[in-house]
Formats: sequence, structure tokens, C-alpha cells
Amino acid sequence: MIFETHAHYDDKQFDKDREALLSSMPENGIDTIVNVGASLSSTAAGIALAQQYAYVYAAAGVHPNETGELNEENFCWLREQCKHPKVVAVGEIGLDYYWDKPEHDIQKKWFVRQLELAREINKPVIIHSREAAKDTYDIMKANNAAEIGGVVHCYSYSTELALEFVKMGFYIGIGGVVTFQNAKKMVEVVASVPLEHLLLETDCPYLAPVPNRGKRNSSLNLPYIAQKIAEIKGVLYNEVVEITAQNARKMYRLDNTQYKKE
Repeated sequence: MIFETHAHYDDKQFDKDREALLSSMPENGIDTIVNVGASLSSTAAGIALAQQYAYVYAAAGVHPNETGELNEENFCWLREQCKHPKVVAVGEIGLDYYWDKPEHDIQKKWFVRQLELAREINKPVIIHSREAAKDTYDIMKANNAAEIGGVVHCYSYSTELALEFVKMGFYIGIGGVVTFQNAKKMVEVVASVPLEHLLLETDCPYLAPVPNRGKRNSSLNLPYIAQKIAEIKGVLYNEVVEITAQNARKMYRLDNTQYKKE
């Protein structure tokens, strides 16, 4: 059974069929999903989904491009949400210089604050980093992120940096991009990073893999990603599914007993 480590089922693209789609996941081999917060409102929506479905968990956090909405009052609200029993991580958090908003100093401030929050509540982090490799790595090192743990999701940088994140104890999130024809860099990353440090993710509704590239993504596409990783690694598909699920349970601190109960 596949563990989906990063989805956004609160997104409006799922408004027409969210319940039917999520209800179909177990029969399609997806037995655990983490719905990841990108704003205060999506964090609340993700927690509501986690309360509705036994196999859905939530991450609570504010995406770097949404950090302009943060202040001390609503950060206190976020802290309380992070204590919810079905919230398994703080995220997604980090830096995104592609859109260049809000200004970098604001993104950095709330990245650090959310790292501190994760340390305070003893939960891992989901790192979003786009066109901000050096600053992301430097902030993680300066704030001892190795003590917190987590995943660099939707990884897009070099193999060398991926291995540095692995040395820090982080996992590397692999999604649909690895199946793209022009994904030479991602193929190299998957080939170089040990399977024990890879996670399966979709980032749905975005970044659907081949053969569904350009369409709305969902966790039902995860087998395409797992199969591509198996091809790159020269291992069996089932081995990729099993080991990445073990990795996810370990990172999200869902031990086997709790995992089976849920």
C-alpha cells in the first residue's frame, strides 16, 4: 500500500468530487495521505479532512509566499493547530524566490519561526524551497534542522545538495516531475539518494506525472512515480512502495501500531 506524503485535497480543484475521490483511495492501494497546509485557511481545511477520514493526516503550516498573512496573533492560532493529534508535521514552510513575494526577509523570518515551532512541539517539517537553495540550506543549518527532521518536498536542486540534506537526516520528496522527458537532473537525484531517504508525493492537484501530465493530479497517479523510481534504481516496484511507506511512517512518527489502528 502506498503512502502519499504530500497532497492538497483542500484545493478548489477537488470541490466537485473530493469526497468520492478520497473515499476511493484505499481500494486503489493508497492507504495513508498527508494533506499539507499552505496557508492558515488551508491548514484548517486539511485538519477537517483528517478528522473526516481515518487514513488522512494533516500538516499545519504557511507556505513562504503566504507568510505575509502571518502575525503574532494568528501564529498563536497556528501553534494550537499543530498540537492536534492528527497533525503530523509543520508545513509546508521555507523559501520561494520564484514569485518574489513577500520580500525575502519576511519569508526568512517566518521560516525560522516555523522551524522553532516544529522543535517546540517535536514534529518534523515539510520544506518548500524554490530558487532559494543556498538560503534554505543556510537557514536549516543555522537552526539545527537536523534535530527536527523532515522532508525537502518537490525537490528541484542538484544531486550534491540532495546528499547534503540527506546527511542532515532529511528525506527527499519525489513527485511527478521525475517522469518528465526533460527530468535528467531528477533522475540523477533519484539514482544517487538511497531509497531509504526517498518519499513518494504528488503535490496534487499540481504536477501530474506522465502519462497524465497537464491534467489535475491526484494520489491515484502515485504508481507511475513509484514505477519510475523502480526503473531508475533497478529494483522491484513493490520494494519502492514498501520502503517509501516505511520511510514516511518513520518521518511522520506514525509507528506501526498506531499506523494500523488508524
